[in-house]
Amino acid sequence: MIVEDDDRVRLALRLAMEDEGYDVAEAEEAEVALEHVRVNGAPDFMIVDLMLGGMDGFTCIREIRRDHDVPIIVVSARDDTHDVVAALEAGADDFVTKPFEVKEITARMRAVARRARFAEQAAAEEDPESELGTVVLDDHPTEPLVLSTESGIVRRGEEQIHLTLTEYRLLCELAESAGRVLSRALLLERVWDRGFFGDERIVDVHIRRLRTKIERDPSDPQLIVTVRGLGYRLDVRQ
Repeated sequence: MIVEDDDRVRLALRLAMEDEGYDVAEAEEAEVALEHVRVNGAPDFMIVDLMLGGMDGFTCIREIRRDHDVPIIVVSARDDTHDVVAALEAGADDFVTKPFEVKEITARMRAVARRARFAEQAAAEEDPESELGTVVLDDHPTEPLVLSTESGIVRRGEEQIHLTLTEYRLLCELAESAGRVLSRALLLERVWDRGFFGDERIVDVHIRRLRTKIERDPSDPQLIVTVRGLGYRLDVRQ
């Protein structure tokens, strides 16, 4: 689904997506897009402009994220740091600045599709060579935090924690290297795939979102620790 009020941009994206084999739904307004999703269900991908008439793209993304994990790529002429971070915080997976090459959008979508296939395989079958398996990240006496790479599930006690695909892969990478610092550049390469075009701010935003879900106190993180100037380290709590 393309949510874009510029007819020329929307047409260029639609033609490119159809060349990739996608069926394309279009909306000039966020409200129309949300109604389409409500009636027809979430699409495989969404491309959303931020500057829309009526409801803006930030609000549209937040509304979608309340119920769906559909990958969302933002396209916008607004490229300052505040707008990029705000879009990612709202729930976007990627941010592309206008003007852009259409092939850049399709390349990023293919990268998302590869990550999705990886996650499905990890959840569907046990990997005998996996170094993780089931890991207790926080040995709390009543509500332990447990990561299972065999089932693709994270639990806090009896409650399953809902993670997006990117958040899950990010947590797995940190857990596999528990106790070691991983740079933003390394996480970007491993989680977002080789050849990803984005900048390292996307790592910081997803770390913040992951902390809100797994940390006992996200304002004072004890599991995912920031190592200033170097990156992030996961400290297993025993």
